Amino acid sequence: MAKMAGPSWQSMMDRSAPNMTYEAWRRDLHDGPTEYRSRTIYEDVSPQMIKDFFWDDEFRLKWDNMILSAKTLEECPKTGSMTVHWVRKFPFFCKDREYIIARRIWNSGDVFYCIQKGVDHISIPRQIKPRRVDIFYSSFRIRAVESQKASGQFTSCEVLLFHHEEMGIQRDIAKLGVRQGMWGCVKMIEAGVRKYISLRNSGNPSSRSALMAQICTQVPNYLLTDSNSSRDEVLEEKKHHAFAWKLVVLGGAVALACGVDRGAVGRVLLFGIVRRLGRLGRRL
Repeated sequence: MAKMAGPSWQSMMDRSAPNMTYEAWRRDLHDGPTEYRSRTIYEDVSPQMIKDFFWDDEFRLKWDNMILSAKTLEECPKTGSMTVHWVRKFPFFCKDREYIIARRIWNSGDVFYCIQKGVDHISIPRQIKPRRVDIFYSSFRIRAVESQKASGQFTSCEVLLFHHEEMGIQRDIAKLGVRQGMWGCVKMIEAGVRKYISLRNSGNPSSRSALMAQICTQVPNYLLTDSNSSRDEVLEEKKHHAFAWKLVVLGGAVALACGVDRGAVGRVLLFGIVRRLGRLGRRL
């Protein structure tokens, strides 16, 4: 299987907790922000629950101590696409940061591809404070995997994450901050996951954003068997079209390919999905 172009990934962390394992890597590009990828496995939780958890902005305000505010600007009840506005707390020597994020979820069976990208929105004019983060990209692949506690039982959930953003902080300082805060952030997320499971299992109704996470676009099966497209074709399509949801898919699928080493959808097949979904996106 061909390797992705670009610098090699450097290991940052390989740690575990009683109900979670976590691995993280990073790489520095010559003409862009540092890229991060990670693999997290949560025990005793379904992909559907994790998908809803990451999309649930109402609940995020209860567990994410870096989020000052989160609101939905737009949503489409047909496709599940959303545009949201976040304000995040940064260290005292920095201005807080704001994000306008377009996001949507695709699925193939119980495997979910969650794509988020920084955009502009006419209702949120640019201000001096908080500082706008224009370059933001996060994509997840979420699926069930075999439990490390019970052999043969697919009761664990794997989350592959690819992420980069331009925070407006000197690169070495930003990298140091990410590294120092990474494990604490991972543990905070895991604690939030456990609280969310308890909340949902107790019968509490889902929030509006969690309901939107349940509206996914099914990836047609024939897209998973087309292995004829290449990375060059993907980049050529990106170059000739303005931003639309198809570009969110293109970028997300390429990004996820960096972290997919095995499974039903390998890198080559994923590029086939990229090309076809790009065409479908013109009709969204």
